[in-house]
Amino acid sequence: MHVTELSWIEPTTAMRCLADRPYLTFLDSAANDALLGRYSYLTCDPFSTYVVADGRASCDGEVLDGDPWDALRALLSNYRQQHRRDLPPFQGGVAGFFSYDLNTTLERLPSPAAQGQGFPQSILNFYDVVLAYDHCDKRCWIVSTGWPEQDTTRRGRRARQRADELAALLAYPPPLQQSCSPTAASSWQSNFSRDAYVATVRRVIDLILAGDIFQANIAQRFSARFSNPPDPIAFYCRLRALNPAPFAALLRYGKRTIASSSPERFLKLDGRYVETRPIKGTIRRSADPQDDCKRAEFLLVSEKDRAENLMIVDLLRNDLSRVCAPHSVDVPVLCNLESYASVHHLVSVVSGELADDHDAVSLLRACFPGGSVTGAPKVRSMEIIANVERIAREVYCGAIGFIGFSGRMDTNIAIRTVTIDDDLAVFHAGGGITAMSDPSTEYEETLAKAQRIFDAFGAGAEALS
Repeated sequence: MHVTELSWIEPTTAMRCLADRPYLTFLDSAANDALLGRYSYLTCDPFSTYVVADGRASCDGEVLDGDPWDALRALLSNYRQQHRRDLPPFQGGVAGFFSYDLNTTLERLPSPAAQGQGFPQSILNFYDVVLAYDHCDKRCWIVSTGWPEQDTTRRGRRARQRADELAALLAYPPPLQQSCSPTAASSWQSNFSRDAYVATVRRVIDLILAGDIFQANIAQRFSARFSNPPDPIAFYCRLRALNPAPFAALLRYGKRTIASSSPERFLKLDGRYVETRPIKGTIRRSADPQDDCKRAEFLLVSEKDRAENLMIVDLLRNDLSRVCAPHSVDVPVLCNLESYASVHHLVSVVSGELADDHDAVSLLRACFPGGSVTGAPKVRSMEIIANVERIAREVYCGAIGFIGFSGRMDTNIAIRTVTIDDDLAVFHAGGGITAMSDPSTEYEETLAKAQRIFDAFGAGAEALS
């Protein structure tokens, strides 16, 4: 491994330096804080690409036999390396997304009535060189592994060459562009009218009262076409300014872009330590400080929101117990208040120690997709989601992040996440439905979660047609 420490360069400046490089990936702790937002990563120009589509995995266009999760593990095994504790955790590895629809590789589930934008079920790029940031210490490094070279001498030579190439790209930042106005869409459309969403929530409540499920996460899908497609980099900069989040991301795949401002960690693996941070319980923030405080206090004592959170904590405890050492799964934080730009959330922490015979891939497989965005029981909730939402979720409610060559992993839940495909932009917003849910309030909660994305596009929820 070759490591070069650089003079500090702002992550967004570095992102603009790399904007035209293939497969730009920015894992962005835009809400910098020591606990959740300490590290960010920028990378591009992967040496290999893993894709899952229609349940089948391929690598660089060659179809791989068998289970896609096992195929990923086998590919990663070719590039094992020691972890350095003196550097940020991602020191080369795969980065990208696992779409929600990857759940069909794990369970027999009905297909939604309509497909989405045609995103694969997963794209993971193999990155041998990474620009890694420590926001607390204001330091950044180029970490270059030399993979895929297997010979030690050639790998060392490649590592130095690749580090020099990345440093050269960062040496001449492009001039700052004048702030441009968001590109207006003709209108935003949802797959639900207000009345239809309210009726769907009532239907889910009836299923809960009948004993079919305890909770389900139901989302509406917003989409718009643009006569002049938005610049993805400029859009992402507006989004991160309006809604800074600890688990944000920008992923570029040619004309397709994923821009995420997620507040929620899905799974972190640090050595053998496992952590997940489910969000359940949301209330819109107020511009008036006193009213905002009252809203936060209301959320903290809300019986409905606390019950919603506790059910998902129990589900995640069960998921983690499948791959963690006996008696190691714990809940160190329960229903803590976290505040973001437009909403307050209740957040819990579930942790454990990964068993010796499991790794990052088996941890992901055991817990995917996240319980906070499905419901309980998970399989039945996913069946209901497919039937009532009627259109594939694709990236939404999947996961974005990295699995390092050293075995470390950190991923988000892909909420507050926009997919842009040329002139078409799509995003979802949803909420957990329980027996205590009020259908109209649930609808308003989805709009509160969507508000900052509408703002980043220069529109409000009133722009819905």
